[in-house]
Amino acid sequence: MIRFERRGPVGIVTLARPEARNAINRELEQALYEALEAVDADPELRVGVVAAEGEIFCAGADLKEVNEKGSPRGEGASQRETIVSRTHVKPLIAAVDGPAFGGGMELMLACDMIVASRRAKFALSEVRWGLLPSGGGMFRLPRRIPSQVALQMLLTGRAISAERAFTLGLVNELTEPGLALDAALDMAGAIAENGPLAVRLTMEMVRDSTLLDELGAWKLSRELVARNFASDDAKEGPKAFAEKRRPQWTGQ
Repeated sequence: MIRFERRGPVGIVTLARPEARNAINRELEQALYEALEAVDADPELRVGVVAAEGEIFCAGADLKEVNEKGSPRGEGASQRETIVSRTHVKPLIAAVDGPAFGGGMELMLACDMIVASRRAKFALSEVRWGLLPSGGGMFRLPRRIPSQVALQMLLTGRAISAERAFTLGLVNELTEPGLALDAALDMAGAIAENGPLAVRLTMEMVRDSTLLDELGAWKLSRELVARNFASDDAKEGPKAFAEKRRPQWTGQ
């Protein structure tokens, strides 16, 4: 149900359940969770990419299984974070080459950046079945696009096109069909060339400052800048520049 591939410093996690529109059942949720955790735990990997087999990125939760067994996470799953609520330390890029609906869109929103092809479309359609988006969509989407547009999507359950999502700033890069993964890997490669500690701390700043006021944001910024400036990477970068060579990062 999951394929995991390494391409240098990039880990590619691919949903591989195309016969079921990559719908998330208990087995897929567990496998995906473990794969994403493995990306963060592997010191050789600096960026993760989430992709999917087939023409549909992810149709969301497997509603047939939900009808039969309840939550896709299974009994006792509330004791750990989920694929959409876990705090990741390395950048995640979604490569979306087809529709992402419901939990599939929430998986996409759990990534830091989104590359989508023109055949992608996005919807949080849970209200059509009397349900609520439980994977962060109700608060993440209004933080990524204008709140009135997010509310329209949430209340109607209707999809928007990749072009519309790109115009709204939800999608970072828009590609032709079949090229989303290539573009995501290009972005991942550019990130992986940079100082890994600086990348992680930048992510921490952006994530943790969201709800801070200006004073709190400055305090956090100064703490992270001081932490970074004391690192080996912060010494290696300027030295490599002066010596006209590529930096040799340690992440320390």
